[in-house]
Amino acid sequence: MQVWPAIDLRGGKCVRLRQGDYQQETVFAQEPAVVAREFVAAGAKHLHIVDLEGAREGLPVNLPSVQDILEAVDIECELGGGIRDEQSVQEILDFGLSRLVIGTSALTDPEWFREACRKFPNRLVLGIDARDGRAATDGWLNTSEVSAIDLARQFAGEPLAAIIYTDIATDGMLAGPNVRAMAEMQAAVDFPVVASGGVTTIEDVAKLASAGLAGCIIGRALYEGTLSLSEAIRVAAGERNAHSN
Repeated sequence: MQVWPAIDLRGGKCVRLRQGDYQQETVFAQEPAVVAREFVAAGAKHLHIVDLEGAREGLPVNLPSVQDILEAVDIECELGGGIRDEQSVQEILDFGLSRLVIGTSALTDPEWFREACRKFPNRLVLGIDARDGRAATDGWLNTSEVSAIDLARQFAGEPLAAIIYTDIATDGMLAGPNVRAMAEMQAAVDFPVVASGGVTTIEDVAKLASAGLAGCIIGRALYEGTLSLSEAIRVAAGERNAHSN
């Protein structure tokens, strides 16, 4: 299982929100590129970047910080937040990102998303953020009536790189992931599913790996120190002796 440490950008800084609430923000670092280098030093091979303002405004806002990160590290990086048209996809991939996460547009305009997947095969990730099993959009400001699994199944057969499945209720709460929902999503689709939200302990990483998830995103736990990234990477790779429980 891959481990994707997360850098959430707002105002050019590295921050975390609780349950996607822009009023509950903690600033963890002034320079995201420094954080990215620390993750690589701990063994990270992947990096998940979110443009929080972009998600809310519908167009990327923190691209200078993204560029700083890409210049600082040479690993697989993905970006999500506010990418809603083909021109944005092309321009941002040209920055040097490995893949882009698209959420809102896939829900509101599935035909456009299908075409984008075909135009950029295995470079686009479907970001599904769910509240009570239903897909949320626009930086989690709105919840739809579409079930998360039904949304994912709409794109069966398309050249999608992966699905990132976020459980909003657990995100940033340090209360453990919704392993059951994550496992149900992975069982329902043929795409790799990356679990996001609530990963707090090494045990959480082990549970998601055992449940067959392709990857997991870890955010607040790394910044709060409840989890060692290097140990999480070892456990995710199946080195069980790395974890003492």
